[in-house]
Amino acid sequence: MDRTGDEYSVGNRGHDMGPLTAAAAIVGKKWHPRIVVELLRDGPLGFNDLKESVDGISDKVLSESLDDLQERDIVHRTVIDDKPVRVEYSLTEWGEELEQVVTAMDEWGTRYLDRTDESGE
Repeated sequence: MDRTGDEYSVGNRGHDMGPLTAAAAIVGKKWHPRIVVELLRDGPLGFNDLKESVDGISDKVLSESLDDLQERDIVHRTVIDDKPVRVEYSLTEWGEELEQVVTAMDEWGTRYLDRTDESGE
């Protein structure tokens, strides 16, 4: 892909942020891609199952991250009326569309880490 800066959608097009910045605001947060990957891999998950899947995240940070992803229409929260009541999180259509993005990030990150391992940097 041979794109110059002028070919990327960086303008704000009447929004608070441009398309590239909007995408980066979602996938650029430390835990957001990990949460998306776990929901892509395992489907709807309860809070505790999701916390267990996303190694190292605290309850507070997971809760804040899920709130942010819900506000951005990436994650859907469903209250299951069982005894006891429980909550499940799943991806919206917009969230599912992030599969290509997180896959590309993972592939690029693997190549980048391999390069830095080989060069000793």
